[in-house]
Amino acid sequence: MGRRILNEALRTIVNAERRNKGVAELRPISTVMCSFLNIMKTRGYIKDFQVHDPDRVGKINVELLGRVNDCKALTYRQELKAKDIEKYKLRMLPTKQWGYVVVTTPNGVLDHEEVLRQNVGGQVLGYFY
Repeated sequence: MGRRILNEALRTIVNAERRNKGVAELRPISTVMCSFLNIMKTRGYIKDFQVHDPDRVGKINVELLGRVNDCKALTYRQELKAKDIEKYKLRMLPTKQWGYVVVTTPNGVLDHEEVLRQNVGGQVLGYFY
C-alpha cells in the first residue's frame, strides 16, 4: 500500500515536469514520501516542498525546478547489500554521472552515495534522475 502511494506521487511529479508546471500537489502523504522528497531536495532535483495537515490525509506542494527526467518507486521488495548497490545503480540509471537510487536502511532513508559511505544495505524504494 505504501509503495503504491509513493509511486503515484512520483508519477505526479514526472507528469507535472513534462507539462512544465511549477508546482505539483501530492495526495495522500506518508513519512517515507517526505524522506524521499527530502533526498530529492538535498540533491537539487526539486526546489522545496511544504506539508499541509500531516495529521490527517494531508497534501504536499512540491516546487519543481525542471530537472527531473524520470523517477519511479519499486512496488516490490528489492533487498540489496552494500556491495551490490553499484551494480544495481549501473543497471537502473542511464549513466554513471547523474541519478540516485533511494534505499531504506536501518539508519533511515538514504541515497546510494550515503549507503556506500555508511556501508549498510537495505531495501530499494526507488530512483530518480
